Amino acid sequence: MAEDSANHLPLVARHSIRTGWAAALALAWVLLERPADLFPADPSTAWKIEWEKTVEAAKKEGQISVYGSDTFEPFLRAAFQKKYPEIKLSFVGGRAPVVGPKLITERRAGKYLVDLILTGPGTPYRILYKNKALDLIGPALILPEVLDESKWWQGRHHYVDLEEKYIFIYEATVQSGDLAYNTQLVKPEELKSYWDLLQPRWRGKIVAMDPKVSGAVSRGIRFFYFQPELGPKFITKLFGETEITLARDFTQMLDWLATGKFSLAVFVGSSETAKAASQGLPVKEFSPSHFQEGAAVSPFNGTVGLVNRAPHPNAAKVVINRLLSREGQAAAQQHLASEGNIRESLREDVPKDIIPPAHRREPKVKYLMISRAADIDGENEALKLASDALTGAKKK
Repeated sequence: MAEDSANHLPLVARHSIRTGWAAALALAWVLLERPADLFPADPSTAWKIEWEKTVEAAKKEGQISVYGSDTFEPFLRAAFQKKYPEIKLSFVGGRAPVVGPKLITERRAGKYLVDLILTGPGTPYRILYKNKALDLIGPALILPEVLDESKWWQGRHHYVDLEEKYIFIYEATVQSGDLAYNTQLVKPEELKSYWDLLQPRWRGKIVAMDPKVSGAVSRGIRFFYFQPELGPKFITKLFGETEITLARDFTQMLDWLATGKFSLAVFVGSSETAKAASQGLPVKEFSPSHFQEGAAVSPFNGTVGLVNRAPHPNAAKVVINRLLSREGQAAAQQHLASEGNIRESLREDVPKDIIPPAHRREPKVKYLMISRAADIDGENEALKLASDALTGAKKK
């Protein structure tokens, strides 16, 4: 009966019904074929789908190739290789100034062998970034706990490069300013500001590492130069008006300091000072939080860069996310401490019990990151200021 009724409908009406059914069937087919496009996954679970796909793709790649500081090889084998045995670790270790140029040389020969670089900030910036050998880090971050910037120091991710997109800083340890004193000649409370080094009483009683010694003064001179309460004026006065004496190695500096030839030492290594003090010598380093201008924070080997044209891009994503996770950062901090290297993660939710109190970031202390692009590029100007001041002092 219903069929007869339909047959007796006007031609236009019957055509409309058929058209409607056709459209409905077409829509149903589209929904079946492309449900993900029309109904996106729940954002709260979308990352899981992406992560699982990335891990599976990484397992199919079967390898991850890393260039970096030697200390990371045992860490990656313990923390990553055991968790993902299907992804074999290929690691080329060495000092950053060696592995960085090696990577670029290989690329110029058409060999794209590396996925990640794990070193300090200088080489990735000067060698890889400036040669356009790095990919954006952001798209590689998948885990919500890594993406959540509230978990990180100052509530944000930190990068070396100006764009804040390529060289991720995940560790920044408090620096002391590399300033030590003879405990028999100096009371620490006599100096509350770095400007106190310019007091007449210390004239001729300060020894400093020669700024021409490559790398030895980098962190200290950057802090002096970029700390707004110090700056170029302080560097000029320190090297031009204090009758400062220069040394060429830490052993010589500490010997002069311990024997009382000098009362204060600038740009002396923290580990060297600690070793001398442990041997009973009357030398001690000022606490990083001692001076009112605050202290510097800087990564030692705490940066990661994603090399572009990587042979194993999915494995690289897995390593980056595992490294930057809470678990990964806790493991890295623990591993480095076991080797005698105190390095504090920039993740604020990682336990810091293993970091000595003097080297932990404190909420009330002013800290200056000294390993960004501007700091690295500005170091030469700071060194020139010191050299010019020393030259001017000799002419007087």
